[in-house]
Amino acid sequence: MRIDLLTVVPELLASPLNESILRRVQEKGLAEIVVHNIRDWAEGRHRQVDDYPFGGEAGMVLKPEPVFRCIEELKSQRVYDEVIYTSPDGVLYDQREANRLSTLGNIIILCGHYKGIDHRIREHLITREISIGDYVLTGGELAAAIIADSVVRIIPGAIGDEASALTDSFQDGLLAPPVYTRPAEFNGWQVPGVLLSGNFAEIEKWRESQALERTRRLRPDLLEDV
Repeated sequence: MRIDLLTVVPELLASPLNESILRRVQEKGLAEIVVHNIRDWAEGRHRQVDDYPFGGEAGMVLKPEPVFRCIEELKSQRVYDEVIYTSPDGVLYDQREANRLSTLGNIIILCGHYKGIDHRIREHLITREISIGDYVLTGGELAAAIIADSVVRIIPGAIGDEASALTDSFQDGLLAPPVYTRPAEFNGWQVPGVLLSGNFAEIEKWRESQALERTRRLRPDLLEDV
């Protein structure tokens, strides 16, 4: 899988994309994540990528020319399954969407910035708009890093224990059950006895009931889809 990230602030993505699982996935050759500075496709002495919006609204808008040039160049080199724009207008990102994206070959993620992007980019280049929540960030770089992380970690081979990724919260539409480790007693608080029993059928029943109870109590909205 290849993920191309288009941004005007590439420095914001340097650390998140080169640590932990994201770094290991790339070292294993399971995924390639490439960051592109949109300014490299801008013209003029100052490599300007933004301008004032028509109509007099406050703020600045990302210009269409450098974005079109960048994406057209990338498309000339390979086929892309999705061209994603991180936007408050987009579909709300969830595990189901992460799973879908993880099955694709190549995707582009355009990081929103400033007041937004020229609407012609959205009309003629973007195939999918994604929001990570109902709030506004300074730019879409952090959202893009979140999408990249959530996608590549479920690629087969990304995590040593692949079953771990399959039991994460939201994979089955529920929150994950509580987890415990040694010591079995801490400050007088005991680990639930069923987890120490060795009876894996009962342990699985306990985990299922705990996942359902926690979801009902903390995120009842998720049960509407279960």
